[in-house]
Amino acid sequence: MNFDKAYSFLIQKMETGLPSYLTYHNAEHTKKVVNAAEHLAREENVTGDDLILLKTAALFHDAGFLLDHQDHESHSVQLARKHLAEFDYTPAEIEKVCTLIMATRMPQTPVDKLSELLCDADLLYLGGKSYTETAEQLFREMKRFGTIKTKEEWLIRQAEFLSSHHYHTQAAIREREEHKRANLKELRQRIETEFSQKKSEKSSEILKDALLMLFGVAIAGYALKGFLVPNRFFDGGITGISLLVHEIYHFNLGWVILVLNLPFIITSWYTVGKRFALGTLAAVGLLGIWLMVLPDVAATSDKLLISVFGGVFLGIGIGLVMRAGAALDGIEVLALYTLKRTSFTITEIILGINILIFFVAGFKFGLETALYSVLTYFAASLSIDYVVEGLQAFTGVTIISGKSEVIKYQLVNKLGRGITIYKGERGFLPGKFEVSAECDIIFTVITRLELRKLKNLVFEVDPKAFVFASTIREASGGVLKRKLLH
Repeated sequence: MNFDKAYSFLIQKMETGLPSYLTYHNAEHTKKVVNAAEHLAREENVTGDDLILLKTAALFHDAGFLLDHQDHESHSVQLARKHLAEFDYTPAEIEKVCTLIMATRMPQTPVDKLSELLCDADLLYLGGKSYTETAEQLFREMKRFGTIKTKEEWLIRQAEFLSSHHYHTQAAIREREEHKRANLKELRQRIETEFSQKKSEKSSEILKDALLMLFGVAIAGYALKGFLVPNRFFDGGITGISLLVHEIYHFNLGWVILVLNLPFIITSWYTVGKRFALGTLAAVGLLGIWLMVLPDVAATSDKLLISVFGGVFLGIGIGLVMRAGAALDGIEVLALYTLKRTSFTITEIILGINILIFFVAGFKFGLETALYSVLTYFAASLSIDYVVEGLQAFTGVTIISGKSEVIKYQLVNKLGRGITIYKGERGFLPGKFEVSAECDIIFTVITRLELRKLKNLVFEVDPKAFVFASTIREASGGVLKRKLLH
């Protein structure tokens, strides 16, 4: 058995053939396991051919990653059978090596002294001083494969693994068991710290949402009692219907809003989620109480100011509640429910309901009131948009240009934005369909306040560049500036 030549052959193959994202199962790990196996064998008085077989199995135990990370032990056996004969290993010796390799498959199944030594050598790091660094390498690799999703999941699984793991050889137990228990204790402390931080962050988020909801309810209530109700102005949605019912039948507005929203809150429990439904119930309930407390005192008698600022304040209030993860109006829940049963879009459904509301308002209270109410609804809608999305709402921009290299440089280094590149072809013009050329299609995400600056940068480089933008409702990660709260 020529182990040295087999070692040189396989290590060189692993150093050049394994992908860089294998941060744990790489050539360095194999070298460490070979050295660990030799050390444990010396402590357990294993020598001669048995030592060579053990070291050979340690050398090939993760070679299967050269072929595939899934079921890598079987692939390692495949490679051992393919190559070991070239280094003067007999068929019996090769089969022994293969048996040792398969013993390392999780959960480990050692059947003799050599397989116990190999299994302990493979996981000797569990009781080592560099456990945390080694485990981090394994975490990055498993996350790359999708086996692990989050750091919290990884820490819990590691704690469970260390709790159930035991070394097989006396040498490993003597040298590593105590430190493995220390690593487990430290790991459990990290888990407690991680979860306490998460709990603190969650509590902070709940408090922030509660304050946003209270502030939003207060502003929306003031908009209704200080602008719309005293002047018989209306809004769209369930709020508009509630105002109509209040004016026509003189029912208490707080109760009307709560009662009319209740069916949609119940519906949202099944169509949107429990948290949203409970948040909406709390917001609508608080609004109802606030409307019962507030007196009907008109802030102004100017109809234009009433319609504009009544809508603005109402929109700000509704928007803040939406940022808290709830709603003050069940109209969108109704639209979502109706969407599944009709061919109309959500926008068309909401528009149809609001047209009906304003038609009834015009018929009952006059055309002028209905028109001012439309203006109120428009002001509220714009306010909601700005509060929910922010002044720096994100915009996705796609740029197609023959001078893409220069544009990429400008976007990254002058605008400070991250970019994504798609490979495509440009050309295919009418009359010149056969003319085309490969190009880089640039995509980036900016705020709408930066859109003009981006266009200027692009058109300075290529006035004929094709640029188009679209609004992005949600964006996170990457090179994005923090969204400002209003």
